[in-house]
Parts: sequence; C-alpha cells; structure tokens
Amino acid sequence: MNLAAALESHAARQPDKPLIRFEGRSWSYGQIDRDARRLASALAQAGIAPGDRIGIFLPNIPDYAIAYYAIQKAGAVPVSINVMFKTAEVRFLLEDSGAKAVLTVAELAGQVARDIAGLDHVIVTDGAGDESLAAWLARGREDFVSIERQAEDPAALLYSSGTTGFPKGVTLTQANITSNVATAARCSGYRADDRLAVFLPLFHVYGQNYILNAGVLAGATLVLFRRFVPDVVLSAIGTERVTLFFGVPTIFIGILAMDLSGYDLSSLRYEMSAAATMPEEISRRWTEKFGRRVYEGYGLTECSPFACYNDLTEHRFGSVGRAVDGFELKIFDADDHEVAPRQWGEIVIRGPGVMQGYWNRPADTRAALRGGWLHSGDTGWMDEDGYVYLVDRVKDMINVSGFKVWPAEVEQYLYKLPAIQEVAVYGLPDADKGEQVAAAVVVKPGQTLTADQVIAYCRENIATYKVPARVDIVTELPKSATGKILKRILREKKD
Repeated sequence: MNLAAALESHAARQPDKPLIRFEGRSWSYGQIDRDARRLASALAQAGIAPGDRIGIFLPNIPDYAIAYYAIQKAGAVPVSINVMFKTAEVRFLLEDSGAKAVLTVAELAGQVARDIAGLDHVIVTDGAGDESLAAWLARGREDFVSIERQAEDPAALLYSSGTTGFPKGVTLTQANITSNVATAARCSGYRADDRLAVFLPLFHVYGQNYILNAGVLAGATLVLFRRFVPDVVLSAIGTERVTLFFGVPTIFIGILAMDLSGYDLSSLRYEMSAAATMPEEISRRWTEKFGRRVYEGYGLTECSPFACYNDLTEHRFGSVGRAVDGFELKIFDADDHEVAPRQWGEIVIRGPGVMQGYWNRPADTRAALRGGWLHSGDTGWMDEDGYVYLVDRVKDMINVSGFKVWPAEVEQYLYKLPAIQEVAVYGLPDADKGEQVAAAVVVKPGQTLTADQVIAYCRENIATYKVPARVDIVTELPKSATGKILKRILREKKD
C-alpha cells in the first residue's frame, strides 16, 4: 500500500481535472502526479531509502502537495514543520527525526541550519541552482513506480505542539492514515465535484489528512490559500464556487462578527469545525444565521486525527458526537477505571487511527497508550447514547482553593454576553488560593464593555469561585497557525 495511490488513480482516469486551485491558477491531478513521480525518482537517485525521513517546511502552496506525495512515492516519511518555527525549533525537529533532506521556500530557508548532522539536502522549491525544485524535477523520471509499503510502516511524523515541553513526533502508519482518511471522506460526504476551502495549514494533521488526503481520495478540487484572510477567503468562495468549508472555532466566531452582505456564499453546503472546542453558543448562532449546523469532529494528532463526529444521524449541540468507524471512546477516572454516564473524567480512545507511538520515545509511548487506550489528556463526559462532551484540557484546569474550574465552562457563559467577540479563560498563580481565574476578552467592533461589567455578569451567573478575579480587555488573542488560542502566552504575560 502507499498513500499516493489515490492520487495515481485519479491522475490516470482524469489527468486534466484540477486538483489544486491557487491564486487564480490550476494544478491538475496529472501534473501533480507527474511532478511527484519526478521528485520521488530524484530523491531515490540521491540515496533516499524507504523509511528515511524528509522535512516539509513549506507554507500552503501547490509545492506542498508535490513534496508530500513524492515522499510517499519514495517510501520515505514526511516530517511536517510549522512555518512559524524559527531556527532552534526547526533544528530540533530535523535532528530529532533524523531527516536526510528538507524542502522549503526561500523566505524560510534562513531558518534551516546547514550544520545539522545527516541533513544532506536543503531543497528550496522557489530557488535556483542544483538544489532548486526545478533542478530536482529535471533529474527525475516520470516512469518512477511508487514503493510498496506495509500497513504498519510509518507514513508521517507530525510533531505535537510542545506546550508542556519539547515536541514529540507522532508516528502515524500507512494503515492509520488510510483508514482515517476514508472515514473522514465518508462522514463529511466528500464528492468528486466538491471544492474544498484549504486555508488551515497543511503541516497540521487536520489540514493534511482530513482535507488534503481525504479530498484527493474523493477526487475533489482543493481551493488552496496561504492562510485565512477573511476577505480573500470569503470572496473566493463565490468566485471559486467552494462547497466545503473547514475551520476552527475562532474562524467561525470571526465570521459571525462580520458584515457578509458583500459576499456570495451560496455555493457552500457544508461547514466543519475541529482542533478546538466549539462554544455551544457560537454553534447555535451559526445555525440560526445560515440554516445549517456546523459539523464537529474530535480527535488528536495521535489518532490521525479523527475519532468522533457530530453526527451522521442526529446532531446534539454542545457535543463532539459519537465514535466513528472502528473507534471506541470511554471516560476514565484518575485510576483508569471507566466512570458512569454523565460523570467527568479523561477521554480515552482506541481504534484504527491510533498512532504507532512517539518517535524514539518508548516511555512516553507506554504512558500515552497504557492499558491499550490512548489517553487524550482531555476532560469530558459521555451521555447514555455515546455522545461525547468536552470539558477542557486536563492541564488547563484551574484550582481555586481546592475547587476545580474548567475554563471552557466559564467561556461558555461569557459568550452569551452580546458584546463579546472572543474570550479566553485561564489560570494565574495566587498566593492565597493557589490559582485565580483570569479572562482576556475581545469586544465586538462598535461595542463597549468594561472589565467590571464582565465580572458583574459572572457574579450573577456562575459560582463565586469561578468568577474571574482579573479581566483584561484586549484587541486580539494570541493564536497558533491553526487558529487555536494560546493560553500559555496569556499566562506568560500575566503582569
């Protein structure tokens, strides 16, 4: 098996069909496949063997797809690198994975140190000379035959965010990704005539597997964007006739705050949110405004990432749905015992998408996969019908004088305040109580809100120990490349 098989199949049957639309140009299935074959051939000529790791340090551009599928064809393992990373972070990933080559662009090439042991090639896709992508393609052959891989062979290394330490390389196998991509395409109802908006980063598991790989499996067209710029993306929905829209909660929150009268969104038939908890209030507002629910998925990089979906038969607001094909989810207490329905605990997962382990980290792997279950680090509960409800990350829980405060619960109440556009609740050290609740609030344009008003509202609606002791009105919240709010940065900027 080989993850490039779907690309090859569609390239053979419909070579001229656009696989990617990017900044007014098209790249066909046939063109992407030919270039991937040439690059795979050139990599093999350069000594890249099956199982070798190759870094992809690229933004959302068509070259990403060429690089990714070329590496798969060569039997090697793509190592995805966040384009926001700087030299030391890039070095860590390349050294930790033992990468023999890396593909990047001129703008990012300066972040790749040239003295990394074992790193033989830095291929600059938009560069010149022998290490440009054009030169590598010229050296390759179009008749290269993809290397056959086994189900349990590594197919991708995607590094965890590293918010609690150095990133860990999540090792996903050919079988992990193949099964998860097929389930994603089925649940989201991908069709060959669909056009998928792809602004989420391809270096992230959501963009890479749920959108890129699943879109290619369906033979659909990907409308690719470098990043989410609201006016650019919303305008393109009309001109490119985008049908499927994938985002994270902060993107849906931002769109709801916009004046959409100048945009043609009539081609959209489906929206999905994942990668962070969608506030129930935001989901309800979207449905009221557009007449469609936002489908939600839940999972982790460690399960390829898709384990839960809301829902093929019955949608329940506030839930991330039920386990998808072949997966099981349970709620465990601190002693790894299953709890009764509607009781809180840690979400644990097992199924065909669960990772092989953390790259070269056997102790971390044993801890994460103990008892045959992937321990997510997420707190949640499950109803009697198997619907899962997220509470928060275990590490984000705030301990106020022994009382547990889950930030997401406080955020749910705050989103009911009409003037609030975005909010993040987090914990800060407190000499007397251990921790105190803090909130950073972004106010909607044209509206006013004070910290005292936020605190007064909370005092009327939630228990005293959950009320923020500190509220900061801010112009924006710090976010990752995928749109997740970075609470660790808020904690670091406590003064």
